[in-house]
Amino acid sequence: MDSQWRQLAQWIGQSNRIVFFGGAGVSTESGIPDFRGAKGFFHQDREIPIERVLSIDFFETHPQAYWEWFAQENAREGVAPNAAHRFLAELEKRGSLSAVVTQNIDGLHQSAGSERIFELHGNWSRLLCTGCGRRFSIADFEEARTGAVPRCPSCACVVRPDIVFYGEMLGSGVLEGAVRAIADADMLIVAGTSLVVYPAAGLVDYYDGDRLVLMNATPTPYDSRANLVIRDPVGKVFAELARAV
Repeated sequence: MDSQWRQLAQWIGQSNRIVFFGGAGVSTESGIPDFRGAKGFFHQDREIPIERVLSIDFFETHPQAYWEWFAQENAREGVAPNAAHRFLAELEKRGSLSAVVTQNIDGLHQSAGSERIFELHGNWSRLLCTGCGRRFSIADFEEARTGAVPRCPSCACVVRPDIVFYGEMLGSGVLEGAVRAIADADMLIVAGTSLVVYPAAGLVDYYDGDRLVLMNATPTPYDSRANLVIRDPVGKVFAELARAV
């Protein structure tokens, strides 16, 4: 095992209040593109840029375009929790992982079995009526999976995903919960995120321990503060650690 991986395994074994803070890079090994990687959403050739599709102004004006994108993304085959999601769920069951803080909206941590999750940007499988506020599951609307605009059966208003669009504020309750978890952590593992988008990136500042691990394919603004930096894919590392920790 790589020496960095051994150090990570040792710290995990010695910690009992681990917090994992993950971004889009955690789900790339599940078949979902990240945003800023070489094959990420921001580099894809598309008629409407992804940051526009995922903005609240655009959704309110052109909900059809969002739901067409959603249907396309949900048609990906083989998307399932990877070794990273499964390893974190197992750590939580053992009692050594106190929370997962995620920027992802794909729900893969829940699918793997994690329970204490702070979803900074929401979850696209939960839906919300823009009129009466009624809540739904994606399973309630077949049209959402075919690219049609779902409408509330109670008031006929457009239904939106329960996510934080560009141009919206993060939920204060989720953000505060994530801050408390990170501040109380005895180990913080940050993975699959470039740490350039705020306020999410600023959460790292609330950790004052000496086991800050950064796992990302490319450098981040926080690398100099980390106690351990790993460039290997998150799932690959955790698959190996699952056999050792």
